[in-house]
Amino acid sequence: MVVCEKGIEREEYAMKRAVWFITLVITIVLATACGSEKASKLNIPVQPFAFTDQDGKPFSSADVENKVWVANFIFTYCATVCPTMTANMAQLQKKAKEAGVDVELVSFSVDPEQDSPEALKAYLGKFAADFSNWHALTGYEFAEIKTFLLRSFRATIAKDAASEQVIHDTLLYLVDQNGKVVARYDGMTDPPYDEIMEDIKLLQK
Repeated sequence: MVVCEKGIEREEYAMKRAVWFITLVITIVLATACGSEKASKLNIPVQPFAFTDQDGKPFSSADVENKVWVANFIFTYCATVCPTMTANMAQLQKKAKEAGVDVELVSFSVDPEQDSPEALKAYLGKFAADFSNWHALTGYEFAEIKTFLLRSFRATIAKDAASEQVIHDTLLYLVDQNGKVVARYDGMTDPPYDEIMEDIKLLQK
């Protein structure tokens, strides 16, 4: 009987893992299938925020006021998409510097309970992040960031109890000087770096 019960438990766990994986794949496919959405299609105000950056210092919407910035969502122990997304964000930072494009980068942790400022700094450090214009944010509850991302980016996140992972999209969001999301792009498989550079330049003219 004990053996049977353990077998059933393993099957149930495997089923939960499979459901989580399928859900994650569907989420990613739907997010990236949209491709790039231009400024004419998006005009979403980012809600005011006051969080904590990778140095443990306050960082708020006032720090990006009148600036163009690009946002994405990550967590440090992500077992699937985050390493690639973060590497792509680092590549975006490098290309922006090479092109002389002034842009701020903001990565919101979607698991703030585990992502301390120190953990975020160490994680982005693996990708040679330049923290002069790349800010990794935490210092809030999961429910708070869930609501914030939904209202500000029309993005949803969810925790998977079986895997202890967080399901989130893989997009890059372009925010203009007025604090509005004006475009979003694939941040995972084929980021359109040149297009993003051109869109930023257009906003800054």
